[in-house]
Amino acid sequence: MIEPDAFVSSAARRLSLEIRGVLDTQERCSLALSGGSTPRPIYRRLADELPGRDLWSRIDVFFGDERCVPPDDPASNYRMVKEALLDRVPIDPAQVHRMEGERTDRDAAARTYEAILPDRLDLLVLGLGADGHTASLFPGGPALAETRRRVLPVRGPGAQLDRLTITPPVILDARLTCVLVAGGDKADALARAISGPFAPEDTPGQLARSGLWLADTAAAARLEARRR
Repeated sequence: MIEPDAFVSSAARRLSLEIRGVLDTQERCSLALSGGSTPRPIYRRLADELPGRDLWSRIDVFFGDERCVPPDDPASNYRMVKEALLDRVPIDPAQVHRMEGERTDRDAAARTYEAILPDRLDLLVLGLGADGHTASLFPGGPALAETRRRVLPVRGPGAQLDRLTITPPVILDARLTCVLVAGGDKADALARAISGPFAPEDTPGQLARSGLWLADTAAAARLEARRR
């Protein structure tokens, strides 16, 4: 866990180290990013941590989920990542592989993305919602039972927008997952994800339980309480 003021810089530095570690052992790094409010400032700081063209020329960027909106829509994960990170680093647009959330045929969009997604991601960056969701895998959602398809269209809970999301096999097969968690509203979900009974149908974030978790002190409050 990390003090809130240091969380952004510490998380960005750790992501930078993990990416560099991959590139020290192989030619390219497949990096999948998530949306949400937590990673935005971390992505901005990551641009400062990884400034060199020699590094970004060897990184292929993918996405863990996307809302079914055009890429310039304010709700688009791609737009957020582009503004926070991609516009600030020397990466060739051909190395950025976005989900085509604007397509009306959602299943075709999902299958198109399946075709370009690597068999195994080197680094998958995820978030955790207050309800325990990760990517766009929501509690009780049918996509949680998927074992063959790697990308699916899903309906967001309530009145939320439809989405495209990676499925559990992609998370479980990733070489490393890194889950970013910030804020006291995530404390219950983080405690369930890390130390609760394993039930990803209720807390999908548990799919990444064996990965790297970076949390600020507010999000980790319930973990500390359980240790006492």
